[in-house]
Amino acid sequence: MGIVEEAHNVRVVGSGQQVLVLGHGFGTDQSVWKHLVPHLVDDYRVILYDNMGAGTTNPEYFDFERYSTLEGYAYDLLAILEVLHVQSCIFVDHSMSAMIGAIAAVTRPDLFTKLIMIAASPRFLNDVDYYGGFEQEDVEQLFEAIQSNYKAWCSGFASLVVGRDMDSVAIQEFSRTLFNMRPDISLSVAQTIFQSDIRQILRLITVPCHILQSVKDLAVPMVVTEYLHQNLGGKSIVEVMSSDGYLPQLSSPDIVNLVLLKHIRYDIMA
Repeated sequence: MGIVEEAHNVRVVGSGQQVLVLGHGFGTDQSVWKHLVPHLVDDYRVILYDNMGAGTTNPEYFDFERYSTLEGYAYDLLAILEVLHVQSCIFVDHSMSAMIGAIAAVTRPDLFTKLIMIAASPRFLNDVDYYGGFEQEDVEQLFEAIQSNYKAWCSGFASLVVGRDMDSVAIQEFSRTLFNMRPDISLSVAQTIFQSDIRQILRLITVPCHILQSVKDLAVPMVVTEYLHQNLGGKSIVEVMSSDGYLPQLSSPDIVNLVLLKHIRYDIMA
């Protein structure tokens, strides 16, 4: 195993000809896809990896300057595809990985047959004529909470965004993976995400995009999903799932798996 694969805990499973890559969101790792992977391995070659900074990665590898923008993560994704000799793939992504995939697809559109995005937002902060769902004051309070009592913040944040009671397995799992992140790295990643803005490149994304959204998601309002759909440069389609919360693949896997499998198997009609 090479340096890139080791650093990102790359795993390749399945026996199909078509390559499918799974990218996780903030505060999680590749284990977030555990309910989906068994449905894929018979038909696809599935690549799983961890974004740098996830609790499962070596914190010594985290370069605060490189990962101060989402481009750093996009270059990691492209490096993984290169070392695995991937010439074409479907990229299924969640949260921050949706925008990472978008940036990578602008750089190397030839590598992606389509992007399947869950809870994708090109900008979280409100702006003139744009509603992202958060004011600057909101995110500053979030950053302060991370710094003041990380363990308490993990528990509260997980409950808030997953949208279930504290005893739910999804909240417990998200709390665990959040807490596994080193606090200063978690803060840095959160700052990168909440201060990012990739609206200016949306028109450059020509790869077909399947945009999946929970009916209720505190992190990504429905108007953001519609904005994304209207401003992408290529074909796109939106499906609102009857799930709720930030992590539907953990909290409502029976619903989400069916939707994901449908969008993996079928292309957008012209």
